[in-house]
Amino acid sequence: MLDRNLIRQDPDLVRAGASRKGVEAPVDEFLRIDGQWRQAQHAFEELKAELNQVSKTIGALMGQGQRDEAEAARGRAAELKSKTQELEEQASALEKELERLELKFPNLPHETVPDGKTPEENVVVREWGEKPSFAEGPKPHWELAEQFGLIDFDRASKVSGSGFAVYTGVGARLHRALIQFMLDLQTQENNYTEVYPPALVLPEALVGTGNLPKFEEDLYKTQDGLYLIPTAEVPVTNLYAGEILDWTDLPVKLAAFTPCFRREAGAAGADTRGILRTHQFEKVELVKFVLPEESYDELESLTADAEAVLQALGLHYRVVLLCAGDMGEKGCKCYDLEVWSPGTGRYLEVSSCTNFEAYQARRANIRFRRASGEKPEFVHVLNGSGLAVPRLFAALIESYWISHSDEIVVPEPLVSYVGEPVIRRPAPGQKS
Repeated sequence: MLDRNLIRQDPDLVRAGASRKGVEAPVDEFLRIDGQWRQAQHAFEELKAELNQVSKTIGALMGQGQRDEAEAARGRAAELKSKTQELEEQASALEKELERLELKFPNLPHETVPDGKTPEENVVVREWGEKPSFAEGPKPHWELAEQFGLIDFDRASKVSGSGFAVYTGVGARLHRALIQFMLDLQTQENNYTEVYPPALVLPEALVGTGNLPKFEEDLYKTQDGLYLIPTAEVPVTNLYAGEILDWTDLPVKLAAFTPCFRREAGAAGADTRGILRTHQFEKVELVKFVLPEESYDELESLTADAEAVLQALGLHYRVVLLCAGDMGEKGCKCYDLEVWSPGTGRYLEVSSCTNFEAYQARRANIRFRRASGEKPEFVHVLNGSGLAVPRLFAALIESYWISHSDEIVVPEPLVSYVGEPVIRRPAPGQKS
């Protein structure tokens, strides 16, 4: 959420920032309720001070034998107590309404974020590597996965319905290899600390990251009120909810592998074949808690850390700076990493590296203190996938399929994890 003082002191800035994202922020309603809340709070404090003063005089009047005056003071104290209680309840109700409204405000885009409303208005910042070429033309991953026995879509549908996949044999090993390789890369080379968080979270955790209340319909909810996580961002960010960190602990850099669950996969009718959109998928998430003055430098390094996976695997990709209207409501600045998919002839998003500034920290109340006795400040929170497994898997087998020998080469960094340098088609009746 935004700083209340920012909304109060510069409402036009908030309106303009929200408008860049195509969102109509409830600025006028917030200011109206906020005015009522401050008025009620001021009246409460005045009456409370008067009540304290009157209460002090009762004992003195009794000690002086002024019983009538003491009784009158008791009557006034009872009257003030009733009014203060009424004002306190009024202020509390207004405070809850302010909190409800605050959750509707989008984060404001950074000044370096380009204007625009659609993906076509995003800006390609850089590209890395070369697109692979094929003597006989590329194949989409769903064909390769079936021919090489890597994924069983039919049995997945039998068990769970549409939007799921069962990785089999060497396909399962390759899936696991990608996860292990990415975790090792980020923890051993980029100094992230690995955590393995729960896949079920309280609703407060989703409010903290901005997934609730807006995206309620996209989430899987259990009967006891817990939610399946849509991304590791949710539990990992909330590990520090309600805490005050020491500035010397920053930056905190965490890497987490988790399953992720999303209802909306393929709902729009796009990417329904293969594993580009599934209800359950796995990814490695990178989360940073940093000093505010360092957060945009940290965004660049976070993006580079995610890029390191694609570079190590030798996959062609591009980095795209999202325009304000395509960034989503939570971020201030976001880079998408898009890997080239030869089989579909387009780029696939495998990571969104985002600086939220204090937006999530304010919702989850994550702060730090620069020195003993100083007022706590909100940390800046960043995250990005490092990377999402299914689309990485798809781009990898499409890119490393060798048409003339009909083999899939395993990239060198993965060989020790997979156990073989080449994936070949299984013989008839043979399991992969």
